Amino acid sequence: MGVTLQEYTREELAAQPVGAWTGMASRLVVGALRAQLAVEGLTQPHWWTLNHVAGKPGFWTRAALVERLARWDDARTDFDAVFDDLVARGWLTEDAGSTEDAEGTGGAAAGRMTLTEEGEAGRLRARERNAVVHRRVHEGIDPEEYATTVDVLRRMVANMGGDGNLPS
Repeated sequence: MGVTLQEYTREELAAQPVGAWTGMASRLVVGALRAQLAVEGLTQPHWWTLNHVAGKPGFWTRAALVERLARWDDARTDFDAVFDDLVARGWLTEDAGSTEDAEGTGGAAAGRMTLTEEGEAGRLRARERNAVVHRRVHEGIDPEEYATTVDVLRRMVANMGGDGNLPS
């Protein structure tokens, strides 16, 4: 795209309100991601679910996944509706039960999730759509600058009492 930006001094930049800039960046980036996912009929919670389940097939139960994803949710998502939608699409299956819970400590944990072939194909399509946005966000930004920006933002989050650790 090659956008031309006006140059500012370090002092002018340092005086800027970080909340305004992070808010604007968040709205634009999240909006672009949501628009790309919508092409596949997905929301961000669908995307999060698909990725978590793909990363640990047969591990996540509904309750464990809701607990994991709730910190990122800004839309008061009905996660059961998301899970039900993915099951109805044939993208996700849930088993009938197990002898160990998701933490491996024993006890029955019904409903562990696994992606179907269709679910994995949909996840890969959505991943490519998201990659388009990621490439646009990174355009003209050195990887070291990007890493520094993320590091600064996570420290700001921690300074404000949030969890500044990267999601695992």
